[in-house]
Amino acid sequence: MIRPGPRNLITDIAGLSVGNAEDAAIKTGVTVLLGAQPFTAAVHVMGGAPGTRETDLLAPDKTVQQADALVLSGGSAFGLDAASGVADALRERGRGFAVGDQTVPIVPGAILFDLINGGDKAWPENPYKRLGREALEAAGDSFTLGSAGAGTGALIADLKGGLGSASVTVGGFTVGALVAVNALGRVTVGESAHFWAAPFEMAGEFGGLGPAPADAFDPAAHPALKGAGPQNTTIAIVATDADLTQAQATRMATAAHDGFARAIYPSHTPMDGDLVFAAATGAKPLADPVGDTLMLGHAAALCMARAIARGVHSATTQPNDAKPTWTARHG
Repeated sequence: MIRPGPRNLITDIAGLSVGNAEDAAIKTGVTVLLGAQPFTAAVHVMGGAPGTRETDLLAPDKTVQQADALVLSGGSAFGLDAASGVADALRERGRGFAVGDQTVPIVPGAILFDLINGGDKAWPENPYKRLGREALEAAGDSFTLGSAGAGTGALIADLKGGLGSASVTVGGFTVGALVAVNALGRVTVGESAHFWAAPFEMAGEFGGLGPAPADAFDPAAHPALKGAGPQNTTIAIVATDADLTQAQATRMATAAHDGFARAIYPSHTPMDGDLVFAAATGAKPLADPVGDTLMLGHAAALCMARAIARGVHSATTQPNDAKPTWTARHG
């Protein structure tokens, strides 16, 4: 049986913690996934406009197979500096890949575009290194969804986006997703309050409205767009306590993109930088490498669709918002 974990968060996976940091004036933030120990890490990119750090390192043929932390950040290219703050703090803790008498923390990251969202972007110094460190220091088992962390300034086509998470237990494993939803497309059907992800909802976690009525969606209608240019991106992490190789983790990240397609209309556009990291703590061996890998990919996609809807559903109203929240429009 598939059911949510006790927190319904990615931190239902033992050994993983998540921290958020925000700047309300700038309308931006950072989210960090931290492992108690290094974890097998992988990535798969399907959007046409990604912004990343150290993703080449995560290919299965590269030397380093594990990461210490993963970073999701606002700020477009400026936000890539968030991972530097995390790396500095981890080095102070003695964490990292050993090279002679030095340790080099492995901290891949990805960014979304939130520079045109009503916040004050006239900062005198790039704030993201500081925010990365603050997010790492805040890491724990529980964290805020919606307008928090990397979801603070996120927007979608017609609403505020947000930070979402969800988990399931299945076949003796736990799988979780963490996502910052800043998509070009919509997560609700037409003008209705119903989420595209409704068929996958568990325990009323994003309103319990069920699927949209048949007349809510006009397939001939072009979805509302936020504007021209690479101003979007949904960035995410899927994680498990299974013992996966980097190649198997890459397959899990690839499968998780199905969750994007189930929850966002449209997804993976040329103007989105849609990306999924994978993290595997290795606590539980696979009994059936083929069957278990298939099951974990299915669970990852299920968690991702739910996490996307939860992120938008949880967004809260803040001063100078460029768009309304789901609750303000439909609640």
